[in-house]
Amino acid sequence: MQRDVTAHLELTVTEPADLVVAIAVSADYEPDQETFTALLDGSPVDGSDFTDHNGTRFRRLQAGVGSLVIDYHAHISGEGSETIGIPYDLFSFRLPSRYVESDVLSPTAAAEFAGIEPGPELLAAVSSWVGTQLSYVPGASDPTDGAVQTLLARQGVCRDYAHLCAALLRARGVAARVAAVYAPGLAPMEFHAVTEAWIDGAWRVVDATALAPRQNLVRIATGRDAADTAFLTVLSGRADLAAIEVTAVVDELARDDVTQLVSIH
Repeated sequence: MQRDVTAHLELTVTEPADLVVAIAVSADYEPDQETFTALLDGSPVDGSDFTDHNGTRFRRLQAGVGSLVIDYHAHISGEGSETIGIPYDLFSFRLPSRYVESDVLSPTAAAEFAGIEPGPELLAAVSSWVGTQLSYVPGASDPTDGAVQTLLARQGVCRDYAHLCAALLRARGVAARVAAVYAPGLAPMEFHAVTEAWIDGAWRVVDATALAPRQNLVRIATGRDAADTAFLTVLSGRADLAAIEVTAVVDELARDDVTQLVSIH
């Protein structure tokens, strides 16, 4: 499998800003080609790199006032390594988090999925339920909305679907996390968010939006929720996103079968 991914960000920095960008493919991959550039009014901006224990690769940038343009490209041949379920993750990804209020939604999960034991059947039931309960409406949600607000509003975008799926799975005792991905086949093309659940000894993808084949996804970031997986975090200063362009292509687009257990590779 051959996959090419790119990201182009344009930021207007009005106060000197401390930024963290997560747009590079996860450390699970070994790209054949990879480039990252950051230019402030045409001049290179130095950055420092760090990686978390889930393999998310971050680039920290100190940018002055001006127009900041960030470009990333990677070409990947074959598949990445499979991520493992370390004991701490299998504990922490069962707990409520900022955007995944599994404790609040526990009664809903108990009522809707009573009698379904943790496993492939529960995964399919949660994905189907969320997919039928929500309407995909770009711009319908706010960046601060969590799973509870999403369920009340009955609409949202991919991150909202991912948060709600993760909340319901955690409420039923399943370790569930959120992954930011490049998604070949997605239309319109953007960064995408999916849920992963620890089922049958592996992390399995849940994408209740069904907007792109799960088999072709490329992992970027992994964490509890959007707080851990945002493509851009402004730690201080002021930087506004002026433009974004994402591409993700694959040599052969898979035909997804929602009844299959799929992992991101």
